[in-house]
Amino acid sequence: MQIDLKGKTALVGGASAGIGKAIAQELAKCGATVFIMARNEDKLKKVLSELDAKAGQVHGYLVSDFMNYEQHKATLNTFFKSQAIDILVNNTNGPAAGSVLSKEEEDYQGAFELLFQTAVYTSNLALNHMKKQGYGRIINVSSMTVKEPQDNLVLSNTMRTALVSWSKSLANAVGKDGITVNSVLTGYFATDRLYSLMEKQAEQEGLDIAIIEKRRRESIPLKRLGKPEEYGYLVAFLASPYASFLTGASIPLDGGISNLIF
Repeated sequence: MQIDLKGKTALVGGASAGIGKAIAQELAKCGATVFIMARNEDKLKKVLSELDAKAGQVHGYLVSDFMNYEQHKATLNTFFKSQAIDILVNNTNGPAAGSVLSKEEEDYQGAFELLFQTAVYTSNLALNHMKKQGYGRIINVSSMTVKEPQDNLVLSNTMRTALVSWSKSLANAVGKDGITVNSVLTGYFATDRLYSLMEKQAEQEGLDIAIIEKRRRESIPLKRLGKPEEYGYLVAFLASPYASFLTGASIPLDGGISNLIF
């Protein structure tokens, strides 16, 4: 099976590093024209220069801060006035870690805008073209914590669960239009975000980060962290016609660490 996305256009959020970057790279390798989006323009330019363009694609980027919801909406509105996309990857930076008793109302509101409202708003803009052409792929980068919440990630647990629930409802509503909507429940991947969380945990416990990393690896049945490119492989499949009968799903990509099944 060879995935061919030539003639398709994708918008990938949080693509200046980590999982988002890996997704953008894989979609480009498969022939898609890719627009990458994040807040750091220098990093975006570097990623853009590295994207495969053997199929003659002209890739692009959007500078936008997901933490500034009103500004982010304005950026998207401008983009969609002149562009139409076939593949949308909803991915943002994560909110600050912390326990349920350490967060205030404004923290929840900020996380709601970051993880839920941005995805809903972008998806609604993308749906216009997808419905007209009878084809579309919406893929949400979520987390395994929607199944097994982690006490120190209460904001992420809560808002990503809401997004996954909404995604299932959207999948049911637009399936007749040839549009699929799926969520990926992300496990432990070797990214800057994960190492930042591990550094904080190591500091809190007074341990070396190598010990924390070893714990993470040992908790995974495959005994290793995920590679960002492995994430790209799954998203490329979900974005392709091969995944046309797969929708409304929450797919664990976690090396087998999740225990709950529903």
